[in-house]
Amino acid sequence: MTRQQILADLRSGNSQFDVVVIGGGITGAGAAREAAGSGLKTLLVEQKDFAWGTSSRSSKMVHGGLRYLGSGHLGLTRAAVRERQRLMTEAPGLIEPLRFVMPHYQGQFPSPRMFQTLLAVYDCLAGVRSRQRLSPSQALQWAPGLAQSGLLGASLFTDALTDDARLVQRLISEARRDGAVCLNYVAAKQVIRDDNGWVNGLTICEDGEPAESTITLSTTRIINATGAWADQLQNQGPSANSLTIRPLRGSHLVVPWQRLPVTCAVSLFHPEDKRPVFAFPWAGTTVLGTTDLDHGDDLNREPAINASEVQYLLKVATTLFPGAQLSADDVVSTWAGVRPVVTGGQGKAPSKENREHALRLDKGLISIAGGKLTTFRCIAREALQAALGEPSPFTVQPDGQPVFSQGQAPARPDAVRHATWRRLTGYYGPALAQLCVDADLTEVPGTDVLWAELAWACRYEQVFHLDDLLLRRTRLGLILPNAAEALLPEVRNHCQDWLEWDDQRWQQEVERYLALHQQAYALPPGEAR
Repeated sequence: MTRQQILADLRSGNSQFDVVVIGGGITGAGAAREAAGSGLKTLLVEQKDFAWGTSSRSSKMVHGGLRYLGSGHLGLTRAAVRERQRLMTEAPGLIEPLRFVMPHYQGQFPSPRMFQTLLAVYDCLAGVRSRQRLSPSQALQWAPGLAQSGLLGASLFTDALTDDARLVQRLISEARRDGAVCLNYVAAKQVIRDDNGWVNGLTICEDGEPAESTITLSTTRIINATGAWADQLQNQGPSANSLTIRPLRGSHLVVPWQRLPVTCAVSLFHPEDKRPVFAFPWAGTTVLGTTDLDHGDDLNREPAINASEVQYLLKVATTLFPGAQLSADDVVSTWAGVRPVVTGGQGKAPSKENREHALRLDKGLISIAGGKLTTFRCIAREALQAALGEPSPFTVQPDGQPVFSQGQAPARPDAVRHATWRRLTGYYGPALAQLCVDADLTEVPGTDVLWAELAWACRYEQVFHLDDLLLRRTRLGLILPNAAEALLPEVRNHCQDWLEWDDQRWQQEVERYLALHQQAYALPPGEAR
């Protein structure tokens, strides 16, 4: 069914669901995947685009969290490293191993021995050994150009990397395969309760439609996975045990790989505040990240990096790779994400806040926030089990059930490179064969993205605005100079017909996209070239 057919079906009264998930980020997509896979009639609604919030703006790391282990959060780390191993096994090409180098310098924390001890525990929890101690010369082989003054050597270990927005899309695809209805640009307006306060419905409204055009759904189970907005929806009800969300911003810089050619992640403790920061390769670029500070802006506006964050992140490069002489002039793009950290309100520094997730139950409304990208499946299952309650006519699918369908991949076309094909198998799974039918398998210049991927997104992945296509379905607006503006005429040739936009709508979308990129994905005023 098309989007409009789905909405018409809901308006006609076919609107009873076993569970409704609000929020199309990683947690909501994971919850919809688990619910649909468990045989529940499932609806997911997202007020903006899928992965619009934190789940397209994270640091892309699927990791166990060494910093959490160092803080004594053994259970969180154990769950994360085991999920990391599982995801790498299930979805190669989407979740890929990434080697990390932590250089050790004379008189700096942590010492090589201390860090190797921490890594030994990390490997033990994961059930695999990846750690290795490097001499200074070996460290320079892994990270050429690394600062050498006082270098004692380095520690080498493995975590994983993903494209977070594509991970969300893959989960939504899997949920739909099992019968879930998933809609972006549809906002949840009001939780409906019976005389005893129990959930028995929800009103929703499509973006751009008047308030009187709301659709009323029937359900007794709502999973509130709206991230930084979770407390707002929960506060509609009478619960005294509400979540308190502390929005924390983490920002990143994207620079050309040629200006900072790293083939592994290189990490250090920032000289200003001793927080762990890093440079890592991603989508043909190098990324510097991340910051961690309170975000006081309107959550409905795209978050953006500020000037002090730019200088903070550039210092990561000048400290690790002084010879590169990186400056703001080298920055291709930026992104900033808001972490929905659940706080106890104790006045902690942002980096000292607990990153574990929290869950609240309120008579059929289950609100969940916090946690890590890596453990989305565990968080989603916990939320679903809480929604079902005891006793329940439904059973959550077995824990060992694969997250991702393991369909037989088609033969690689000669036109597609091996590395690109591996990525495509992870991004699209069983849909890859259909994607390749009568498709343009040539690459977008300067990237490994295929024109076929843009056409596929326009046809099947609910592209509503141009930024959906260029910032989340693909990352062309992040990895190409000047927001990929020079490429827009060719994008139009490949996509306008599939989107069914007339010339006026296309021009409006271009203007909207370029203004949005300047506001939230470029350097702030005063830092630009």
